[in-house]
Parts: sequence; structure tokens; C-alpha cells
Amino acid sequence: MQLYNQRERQVTEFTSHQANAATIYSCGPTVYDHAHIGNLSSYVFADILRRALQLAGYHTTHAMNYTDVDDKTIRRSKESYPQDEPHAALAKLTDHYIELFLSDMQQVGNDTAALTFLRATDTIEEMKQHVSDLHTAGFAYVADDGVYFSIDAYQKSGKTYGQLLELTISNTSEARIQNDEYDKESVHDFALWKTQKDGEPAWEFTLDGQDLTGRPGWHIECSVMSRKALGQPFDIHTGGVDLIFPHHENEIAQSTALEANPIMAQFFTHNDHILVDGKKMAKSAKNFYTLTDIVDKGYDPLAFRMMMLQSHYRSQMNFTWESLDAAQNRLKNLRAFADLRFQPIVGDSETAPLDFIEYQQQMQSALLNDLRTPQVLEILSGLADARSNAITTAEQADFEATLRFVDDALGLKLLESSDITQAQKELLAARQKARQEKDWATSDQLRDELVKQKIGIRDTDHGAIWFRL
Repeated sequence: MQLYNQRERQVTEFTSHQANAATIYSCGPTVYDHAHIGNLSSYVFADILRRALQLAGYHTTHAMNYTDVDDKTIRRSKESYPQDEPHAALAKLTDHYIELFLSDMQQVGNDTAALTFLRATDTIEEMKQHVSDLHTAGFAYVADDGVYFSIDAYQKSGKTYGQLLELTISNTSEARIQNDEYDKESVHDFALWKTQKDGEPAWEFTLDGQDLTGRPGWHIECSVMSRKALGQPFDIHTGGVDLIFPHHENEIAQSTALEANPIMAQFFTHNDHILVDGKKMAKSAKNFYTLTDIVDKGYDPLAFRMMMLQSHYRSQMNFTWESLDAAQNRLKNLRAFADLRFQPIVGDSETAPLDFIEYQQQMQSALLNDLRTPQVLEILSGLADARSNAITTAEQADFEATLRFVDDALGLKLLESSDITQAQKELLAARQKARQEKDWATSDQLRDELVKQKIGIRDTDHGAIWFRL
């Protein structure tokens, strides 16, 4: 399998640390609000990556974190539950948005059962221990507001700060970042642990006899949770391109400072942004949409997934409602194609046999070549064009196997539909009889009745083909 590796700045052959097994860590949501569709695109990409690895024969272990304590979650919990004790307010807020997040994930076709989820607040003790170990080894220092990682000490140990991108480093030991929410193209020491402010939830922590009661910084959370779930080094770390720096670079530093091996994860693979009007989608810019916004406009959540699949994960995509319309129409057409399995015809000599296995192999080859989902969809569309009107009884088993492959690879749930009812089949038969008798009024009446039941009809040389409206 070929996959882009940010560490090497190129597409390369994927190799795992264990034969036939692959470990993946995906930076998950900060659970203080609805995930916007830019966030969801990262999770769709990670879901497709896991599916591709499984199709390539790997047993996967896929972990994702919930950031349920940071500046944003604390601030929003205080606003939402001002009368509650800080820990209780934080738990109420984050429990609520975790539930909504899981619902969004499932609606867009992500297999949440295949993921191991970890909450930052369940891993505090491990974080405290790691901060303490870094301090003991000289990679962290205590300041007036917490404990900070020393990039200077990390570099002097012989390791590289800047594994994922080129960094110009100067005066790093004197500059510090106190805020979890920074986005700067500069290098600074960063908070591992932050002492308690008024009204904040806090956990007891003592270092060198100093009372540092407080809570972890943002970056340390992923380092500790990924190690807890997967060990270190693990195989693949995913996230959006905005996480390359500083988040992932800081993760690498604090994760490898105490190790002889400077590698945290063998592959770092990132998806590019969704743009709105040519600009990065962000809550801070107030130019974002949520899945609820999409559903409220009448779109199927899987149309959003289809829209993601129509672009390569390393390409920027400009979101428009027109592009979502196109994705929804394409999804409907594929569902109509999948429903041909309920209405096979008896094969005849005029129907050239199709090699469904060859189509599967072509799609798998495209997917395993750095997740080229647009090419997979093109191949699938070619198959649909070749059999737009009929599947023969002799092809039925291979056809269903191909649809199962598509569902396993892309998560489009084409096989989740069921056959129409017996009553609807009787209406179709009655309409066909009326057409044979040239009773066009009755034929039209029966067609209209089926349309009311959300069943459309195409008349072909092989007879009437129904599809869902």
C-alpha cells in the first residue's frame, strides 16, 4: 500500500511495525461544540484509511482522543453551567458534545465500533507521570504558571525539532506559549501543565515540592493517549494539515525526548482543508457549517461523505451547495444501481458478461495508491454505466460481492437498502399489464401511485426498472 508520509514529504510504501497489523492514532475533536464539516472531513479520511488498510490485509487498531479539558472546553463549560462545580460543569458539557459527535460520525458513514476512544480526563495520572519524567530528565522546567517543555534542551539532546516541516529556530528557550489556542508560524516552548486559575477544574500535582495543582496542556494529551492505546512508535498518525505545526511537531518532541528512538509514528498523514468562499473553514472565522446545517437543508449525511470522496484527501476542496447537490445525485444514482440486485433478469446471449472481480481489483488498486477515492468512484461509475439497466441472474452473486466491496472500502452503505414491498411489486405488475394492453390512463395512474410512495420507474428493453426517489 502506498501512502503519503509527511515525515518524508512523499508517497511511499507503507510498512507496519508488526506483520499484518497496523496501528493508527487520529487526533479527535475538542468537545465543546458541534464538529464542523471541516473537522468531519478529517474523520472521514481516517475512516477510509483504516478501511484501505483492512482491504490490504492488515488487522487494524485505531485510536482517537476526545480533548475534554483545555481552554475552550473550560471556558464553554463555565458559560453553559455557571452554577455547577467546575469538574461537574466540564463533564456535563463534554458528555453532551461527545454524544453529538458520535451521532455525526455514524451518520456520515464512519464505523465508530472500529475505534478505541480515549478521554483526556481519564488519562490525567499518566500525563502527570510523563510531565514529571520530562522534568527529571531536564526537558521541562517549572514557570510561574505551569510546566513548559524546553525545545532548546530537546535539540541539545541530539534530536530534531522540525521532523514534519522546515523550521527556522531562534531564541526558543526564552519564548513561551501559554494559550492552547495559538496558531503561529514560530517556535516557542509550550505548556505541558498549567496551574489552576479561578473557577477552573484542577487535579493535584506536585513537582519538586511545589504545588502545581492544575490541568494538562493541549499537546501532552495526545502524546500520552496515543502511547497508552498503541505503544510507541506506532504506525500512522492522522489529522488535518493545520495540526502539522505546532501540535504534531510538539507531540513528537515530548513523546521522543525520553526515548532513544526519535520516531513517534512512522507515518504522519494529513488531509487538506475544506474551504468556504476560498477561505479555510473555522469556527473563529464564523464561516463554518455543521452536519445539522446540511441535514436541515434536506441533504443525506452520506452525500457529504460522497462529496469528500470525490476529492483526494490531500487536495483542498471548496464547499458549495451546488457541489453537495452533485454529490447527492451521484449517491442516488449509485443506490439505484445497487437496487438492481432486487430485480435481476434472466441472462441472454446479447448480454456480454462482466468481470466484476476485475472491477474490484481496479478499485482496490486505486484505493491502495494513496487513497485515490476519485479514481475509485470513476471505476465504479464505469461499472454502473455498463450495467445501468439490468443485472442478470448469473451475475447476481458477483454483483452483490462487488457492492459489499464498495461498502467495505468507501462506507457508502449501498447494501443497507431493502427490497420494495409485495404491494409495490403488485402495483408494478399491474402497471406492466396495463402497458401491454395499451391502457395508458391506468398505467399513468399506477405510476403516480408509486411516485407517491417514493418509487420511480424507468422503462427499458428488459421491462420496468424501479428506483427510490
